[in-house]
Parts: sequence; structure tokens; C-alpha cells
Amino acid sequence: MAILAELKDVTKIYGDKTALKNVNLQIQEGEILALLGPNGSGKTTLLKLLAFLEAPTNGEIKFQGEIINAKNIEKMRLQSTLVFQKTVLFDTSVYNNVAYGLKIRRTPREAVDTEVRRALRLVRLEGFERQPAKKLSGGEQQRVAIARALALRTKLLLLDEPTANLDPKNASIIEDVIATVNREYETTVVMATHNMFQAKALPHRVALMEEGQITEMGEPAEIFGKLSKNLVRFAAVENTFAGTAKAAGSGITIVDVGNGVQVEVTAQKQGEVSIFVNPQDIILSKHVVESSARNVFKGKIIEIKDLGAVVKLKVDAGKPFAVQVTKRSFNEMGLNLNSEVYIAFKASSVQML
Repeated sequence: MAILAELKDVTKIYGDKTALKNVNLQIQEGEILALLGPNGSGKTTLLKLLAFLEAPTNGEIKFQGEIINAKNIEKMRLQSTLVFQKTVLFDTSVYNNVAYGLKIRRTPREAVDTEVRRALRLVRLEGFERQPAKKLSGGEQQRVAIARALALRTKLLLLDEPTANLDPKNASIIEDVIATVNREYETTVVMATHNMFQAKALPHRVALMEEGQITEMGEPAEIFGKLSKNLVRFAAVENTFAGTAKAAGSGITIVDVGNGVQVEVTAQKQGEVSIFVNPQDIILSKHVVESSARNVFKGKIIEIKDLGAVVKLKVDAGKPFAVQVTKRSFNEMGLNLNSEVYIAFKASSVQML
């Protein structure tokens, strides 16, 4: 497989902070590469360099074999586009937002219309053309931002936490879009994430980042298998816990993650492991709810983040669990800081890493 982009001994320094340190990376044409790591590990900085929005302090970047420099950087920017985690849309229609980049590039009007409608179909927003972009939900706005990038048909699509803080429906649509554009258009995708499930299921390769360096690189199965005991340290992501697994019979494994918290899992594995529970798979209630979920814990809300249509909570149930609920559900339950709640999730929803 041909190399699309390459970083050689790249360092990026901001003032007295080293954001990237001696990074070496080859991005293959047509792959999906996930950058997995905690906040501050250098993921976003790396994406900015790949979008040619910033230059490295030291080292070199190649794109299609050509070293990036002051003479060719404008040309190279036409081949790469970055969608930031925080969506930035213009106060105009969905159509005009998606068309913006094409118009800047002086694309003929008929071609603009074709590409805008193609991009909106890809993100499942047909019929939204005339709607005010800023009045859409957070997830829909993110899909508009991605459509704006897709309309440009660049060789490299860069996504910074594309599904962070989104409701399950919009997150699922965006993941489907990433897989579709990669499969059908052979678009190379590099995405930053701290979602373990996403990093395990979506990319061809995973690069683990820590303190501005790529510490491990490989296929998801290889990475998650090799580092199953240490992924909590590497990823520092919500709902990822290290523990000891013991078989409990009937296809169930119990993982003791400490502080009296024992999580039932359907995976068959024993010894030291890490587990991950997607916040979207956790049911929140003020009372014990009868369900098939084998994991039920009582806790207290210790953090609330209002994200618009979605509210993200942190529940202390012996361990800190991140939970995501709709704004409507949050209001109907009358939740506040220190509210006592119950969380529940199925054993099959737990990923053993």
C-alpha cells in the first residue's frame, strides 16, 4: 500500500511546552488510522500538522512523497481537511455552510450543487439544505461540519473526536459515514479518539499516544491484545477500568475493579484485564428498574455537563462512571449534583480489552 503522508522526527513546541516529540509516522493510502490517547497527549496537534495548518518546530512532513515547505503548502492544503471537535458553523443555511469551501476554491456553480447534495446524502441530512445550521442539534451540526469537509473530496480527512459528547443516533451515523467514505471513495481517514469501542471497531490501525509521542502502533487486535493490562494508563478514557477477572460459570466472567465494584462480563478471560463500558450503553434511573441488565449499581451524581441536547453525568458508584442522557430525560428526572441514582448495563455491553 502506498504511503500518503509521512512524519519524520517531528517535534512541535509551543512556548515552553513540547506538544509532540520526535514523532515518526507513515499514513497509508486508503486506511483509517485512529489516534488513541488522553487529553494533552498530542492528538489534536498532530492533526493540525497533517492539515498543514501549522508547521513543525523540527523534523519534516511529506505528502505523496513531497516535502512540505513554504512554496507548496497552499497546494497541499487542498488535499487535506480537518473537522475540529468543537463545531464551527456560519450563521446561514446548511447548504451555504457545506458549499463554503467549494466556493472559496471557485468551483463552478453546478459542481458545487452536485457536491453539496452528495455530501448531505452521505451524512443523512437530505432535505435540510435550507434550514439554519445553528438551529440544528449538536449532532446534526457535527454532521454538517463533516459534510462540508466531504464536499471537498480531499485525499485526507482528519477528524478530531468526531463523536465526542454526541447522542447515540448521531454518533452511529457519523461512524457509518467514516466507514462509507473510506470504503466507497477510498478516502484516507485519521481520527483522534478516546473511545475504546470506536478505536477497536472502526480503524485499520491504531496509534497510541502519550505525552506527545506515539508509544505503540498496529492493528486493533494486536494493540488491544498486547496492552490489555495497561490500556487504562494509555487511554485514560472514561469508563475504562483495570481489574482481575474470574470465571463465574454460565458464560459469565466477573471482573473485580476495586472499591467493591464487581462487573459481570460475557467475555471468557481470566487474570489481569481492562474493561470498557460505553457511556451510551448505561441506563440511568432514580429507582431500581427491572431489566435483563446484570450490572446494577447505586451511586451519586458528582459532575454534570450540559452539552445541549445531551447531558453527560459522572456517577460515583464506587468507581466513576460516565453516563449520557438526553436533556429531556435529565429534566424529567429532576437530577442535580449529589442526586442518588442507579446505573445499569448488560454484561454483553462490557468490552474486555
